Amino acid sequence: MNEKAMRKNRWQSVIFLLIIIVLTYWSSFITQFNFWDGLVTIPEATGWMLSNLSITQDSLERLPKIMETLVETIFMSIAATTLAAAVSLFLGLFGSNTTKVNSFLSVFARFVASVSRNIPVVAWSLILLISFGQNSVTGFLALFVGTVGFLTRAFMESMDEVGQSSVEALTATGATYFQIVSKAVIPQCLPQMLSWILFMIETNIRSATLVGILTGTGIGYTFDMYYKTLNYNAVGLVTLCIVIAVILVDLISNYIRKVIL
Repeated sequence: MNEKAMRKNRWQSVIFLLIIIVLTYWSSFITQFNFWDGLVTIPEATGWMLSNLSITQDSLERLPKIMETLVETIFMSIAATTLAAAVSLFLGLFGSNTTKVNSFLSVFARFVASVSRNIPVVAWSLILLISFGQNSVTGFLALFVGTVGFLTRAFMESMDEVGQSSVEALTATGATYFQIVSKAVIPQCLPQMLSWILFMIETNIRSATLVGILTGTGIGYTFDMYYKTLNYNAVGLVTLCIVIAVILVDLISNYIRKVIL
């Protein structure tokens, strides 16, 4: 019986692999993508980047301005994430099967999470750009809306995994809804929730660069300005600063995760 099941799983894996290969070739044919041509251009592209994106003395003189916009982007990402986390906490409580108040609020919370999560941050930036114009508010709101959807979903799943024994024990003693949430639910899922918040801060710092290009704010605007003026040396410095900032934030987040988990 086990041998037959293993043979069946093996055939399913082979069929699945063949489907992926066929879809890959079909997609390449439709998009007229030639893998070999792309592979051949890698050395030439690498040479161009090394010669044009090198950091010069002139580009280093722009470092204070670049760092100013980079810090602005980091703080905007942190602010959008923390505010979104506060909103997502309430939506998560309403949407979780463990803590939901009623079916209407549960459906509403899940609907908000689904809509805001399934629309990309870039699309939110373009939608909000029409209403709020090209400013920092638009970038902040784009990150905020996208984060609300992701964190609400993550918080709901974390709350659904909470052990029911403590919830039932407090319910049996006549505890109120807020007492159950604060004493049984939040303490158990708080480490996972903090981990998700840290993850979204990292993600939003990366996304803020692209959002800034569209909304004319932060490090994204600086990158776009140097790129459009063909100042590739400054573009290389901006890229390097973004990479270093993301790595530092990632290291700090990993350290905090080890402490709280």
